[in-house]
Amino acid sequence: MDLHMQSHQWAHRVPDWRAGAMAGVAGGVVFLVLDLLASAMTGAGFWAPTHMIAAIVMGQGALASPASFSLGIVVTALVVHFVLAIAMGLILSLIMAQFRFDSSWGMASAVGAVFGLAVYLFNFYGMTSFFGWFAEARGWVTLIAHLVFGIVMADAYLKMEAKDEDRSGSALG
Repeated sequence: MDLHMQSHQWAHRVPDWRAGAMAGVAGGVVFLVLDLLASAMTGAGFWAPTHMIAAIVMGQGALASPASFSLGIVVTALVVHFVLAIAMGLILSLIMAQFRFDSSWGMASAVGAVFGLAVYLFNFYGMTSFFGWFAEARGWVTLIAHLVFGIVMADAYLKMEAKDEDRSGSALG
């Protein structure tokens, strides 16, 4: 067994972009379900997360009556959420492929958790200077949802990716 094959040093590998996008969708679905349920359980209202997400593109007016259902707000929130989730899946797939973090389930899960933590910190401490309403969603529940998001994405990527022999350097995966 060649020890270099398990090295986690940078190596030029083309990620499986399709698997990365689909992993983003999978992580996005799990995150959204956790976020909606947690919001309902904490008393903020089931639809509150959709209002916060939609407000990214619709402005602060979308934050009015966060407990109520609005088809326009929900559709906008879903589009924004899944565009961002797919982007995160593609970024994570690039990281996993370049550093061979897709070598085992344990490694993928650990990298996914770290990635989820990084996304949480970026969203709830960095982006709050632009979207201040997200500061109120900081906390353990949201952090755990982000960790699960990262783990689901990384494990989904590992499960769905085509192996190197199948990709053979193709830029489209």
